[in-house]
Amino acid sequence: MFGAPKTTDLTPAQVKAALDAQEILLIDVREPAEFAEERIAGAKNIPLSSFDPTALPDAGGKTIVLQCAGGKRSAMAVGKCRQANQAIETHLAGGLMAWKAAGLPTVTGNG
Repeated sequence: MFGAPKTTDLTPAQVKAALDAQEILLIDVREPAEFAEERIAGAKNIPLSSFDPTALPDAGGKTIVLQCAGGKRSAMAVGKCRQANQAIETHLAGGLMAWKAAGLPTVTGNG
């Protein structure tokens, strides 16, 4: 759409650095079973299927960054935030797949 606000794409390296610096709150919008199987350490799970932008946790001054498996669902969640007039526009481009492709660590199972 012409004139539509753009989603801010972060690279895995940018997200890792911001997580390490405690500058962001990472929200994983995948479903609970996917999250339980493998996730980025420190991410909070709020599935897209029940995603309510007005009920997101207080980020305590941090930037909220959305993330999914490949980037599509997190971009959809950014759209839901925009529709609800929530100033959340940032996601991990390429999602968990890009994170892993960059050689960054994940947490698997209940660990």
